[in-house]
Amino acid sequence: MADLGYDTLEMLRRNHPAWRLLASDNATLVASFLHKVFLVQRVHGLPQSDLVSRLDDVLYVLKEAGDDTYRQGAAQYLDFWSQDATGWLRKYYPPGSDEPHYDLTPATEKALTWLEALTQGSFVGTESRLLTVIELLRQLVSGSSDDPRVRLADLERRRAELDREIDAVKAGQGPVLDEVKARDRFQQAAAMARDLLSDFRQVEENFRTLDRQTREQIALWAGTKGDLVGTILDQREAIAESDQGRSFRSFWDFLMDPSRQDELGKLWEAAVSLPAIRALKPDLRLKRIHYDWLGAGDHTQRTVALLSAQLRRFLDDRVWWENRRIAQILHDIEVIALGVRDDLPAGVFFEIDALAPELDMPLERPLYSPPFRADLADDMSVGAGDEVDVGLLFDQVLVDRQRLEAWVDEALDERPQATLDQIVGEHPLDQGLAELVTWLGIASDRPETVFDDAAPTAVSWTDRRSRLRTATGSRIIFTRRAAHHGV
Repeated sequence: MADLGYDTLEMLRRNHPAWRLLASDNATLVASFLHKVFLVQRVHGLPQSDLVSRLDDVLYVLKEAGDDTYRQGAAQYLDFWSQDATGWLRKYYPPGSDEPHYDLTPATEKALTWLEALTQGSFVGTESRLLTVIELLRQLVSGSSDDPRVRLADLERRRAELDREIDAVKAGQGPVLDEVKARDRFQQAAAMARDLLSDFRQVEENFRTLDRQTREQIALWAGTKGDLVGTILDQREAIAESDQGRSFRSFWDFLMDPSRQDELGKLWEAAVSLPAIRALKPDLRLKRIHYDWLGAGDHTQRTVALLSAQLRRFLDDRVWWENRRIAQILHDIEVIALGVRDDLPAGVFFEIDALAPELDMPLERPLYSPPFRADLADDMSVGAGDEVDVGLLFDQVLVDRQRLEAWVDEALDERPQATLDQIVGEHPLDQGLAELVTWLGIASDRPETVFDDAAPTAVSWTDRRSRLRTATGSRIIFTRRAAHHGV
C-alpha cells in the first residue's frame, strides 16, 4: 500500500497534474470536455484544428446558456492545458505533419477515471472480483511452485470440479448465472477492458520518460562513445525486460493472434446480447473494444519506434560533430606543420615505432613439416642388352633470355608499345615451347607489361618433327618503362 503521509500528500497537491486538475477553478470545463473528446470516443491524439473547433462549440453553448466564466479563446485554453506547469494535455508533432496534435496525459486520465467512479450506479458487484482474486492466487501459488505434487494437486482439483460440472449439466442440473451474477461479471469485465486502454497511455509515457532521461545522459556524457552506446542499450534492454515491458509484450502477442481476436469479438457479442446485460443498457462499443486495444497498442509501438529513430539520429549528430572536431584538429596540425616547414627543429623531435601495426596471429603459423630426404644411389647398373643414349644428356634446350629482352627493347624503341605476337612475328620461335615460356617469364617480370584477357592471342611455332603448334592465351602488351629522374 502506498504511503499517504502528510509530506507525500503535500507534494502531490503541489506537483501532480491530476490533483491540479481537480483543484482547478476550470475543472468542470476541462474534465467534461477532455472526457467526452478522448475517453468516450477512445481516441489517441487529435489535431489542433479539430480540437479547437470542438472546444469553440462547447464555449459557445456555455455562453448562450448565460455562463460568462470562460472568456478566453479555445486555442488559448489548449495552450494553457498543455504547458509543462499544467500537464493536462501533451502537445506534439506527429511525423510528417506541421500541425500540432494533442493527447491526454496519464495523470489526466487517472483523474477522469476517478471522476467516472464517483458517478457509478448503486449496484456494486463484489462476487466476481472475489472469484478473480481467488483464481489469481491459485494460479500464483500453483504456477510458482517447484514441487510437482503441488501442481498436480491443483490440476486434479480443477479436473474434479470440471467433472462435477459436466455430470450436473448432463443430468440437467447445471448451475446457471442469475441476473445479479451476470451483471456483476459483465461490469467487472467492462471495467478491466477500459482500464487496459489507460495502461497503453502509461506505457507510452514511461517510454517517453526513458527517452528523455537518455537524451539528458547523452548531453552530459563525458566518457567514450562506446561506453555511452552500451549504457543506452542496457537501458533499452532493461525497460524491455522489466515487469511492465514483458507484461505488455505478452499481452500484445496474445492480442495479435487472429483466433484470439475472433474469440474476443464473439464473446463480447454474446455477452451484450444476454437479457440481464441488455437491461443495463451497456455501451455497444464494448463489442469492438479489442480493436481499440489494437489501435492503442499500435500507437504505443509506433511511438517507441519513433523514439528509437530519433535517438539514433541524435547519436548520428554527435558522431558528425566529433568527426568535424577531428577534422579541425588535423587542419590545425597542417597549419603548424606548414609554419615550421622552412625552420625545422634541430635533432629528432618525433618518433614512431612503425607506420602500421604488425600482426602475428598464432593460428596463421605453418605447422612443422619434416624436410624431404632423397635416397641417392652411388652407382647405376645397366641391365644386359640395355643401351643408354648418352647424347640425351647434352641435347638440352637453352634459351638466351638476354637476347629476347633485347628484342623487346628494340621493338619499344621504334614504338611506345608492342605485343608479343608482333615480336614473335619478327623473331619466330626457333626453340619452340621453351622459348615461349621464357617470353612469358619476361612479361611477368616487367611491371609495365599488360595482360589483356579480353583479347586472346594465338602464337604458333614448328616443332622438331615439322608439326605446327599453336598456344592461345591473354594478349601480352609490352610498354616502355617509365623514366626515373634523380634529384
